[in-house]
Amino acid sequence: MSATSYDGYEGLNRLTLDRAGQAEAFNAIGDRYDNAFPHKEGQLASGAWLADTLPAGSRVLDLGCGTGLPSARQLVDSGHRVVGIDLSPSMVRLARQNVPDADFHRLDIADLRGGRLGGTGSFDGIAAFFSLLMLPRAEIPYALGMLHDLLRPEGLLALSMVEADVDDFTIPFLGNSVRVSGYLRDDLRRVVHDAGFDVVGEDAYAYAPSSTDVPPEIQLFLHLRRA
Repeated sequence: MSATSYDGYEGLNRLTLDRAGQAEAFNAIGDRYDNAFPHKEGQLASGAWLADTLPAGSRVLDLGCGTGLPSARQLVDSGHRVVGIDLSPSMVRLARQNVPDADFHRLDIADLRGGRLGGTGSFDGIAAFFSLLMLPRAEIPYALGMLHDLLRPEGLLALSMVEADVDDFTIPFLGNSVRVSGYLRDDLRRVVHDAGFDVVGEDAYAYAPSSTDVPPEIQLFLHLRRA
């Protein structure tokens, strides 16, 4: 798979429409999300790798920023310039309140085509914590290809997914329903490699959310460099 094939993929026009229900679910969840996931050791460790490895003052995209906590806050506190996007208006509003020094936009990942927030090579780093799992599997390689293009040469991507062999699978989530996709770890390594990334680090965490209607999971964190 070429890492530059994303812009020509017409299916992304459907993706924005299909994901409307996902945004509605997260609008309803709001700040309950942070209460349901109070311990984010894996995300904090991966965010620290990104923040500490990037040059000072780097421009970083927080893809699926949620409430801005902890990742946008962590990156801003480390001296980086953060641009966050999320499909949910409620999440964007909370992120602006929680991290006023960052720049947040209500955008779908598909909206980043065409240089909406900067063209090829406009970001030094990207944080994508549990955002790509909201896509059908067929879309994920194209999304990774677009992120590859947005990064400068040898730019860094901190990526997290849940380890699961599922594709666009509906699960109960904090009183709502969302659709998620996942990979087994060998398959995830292959997908990111095919999108043009080298894996420079990897961690896995067993995670049990505090909410009883969200099942326990294995969280995978990959530290990637644009090849």
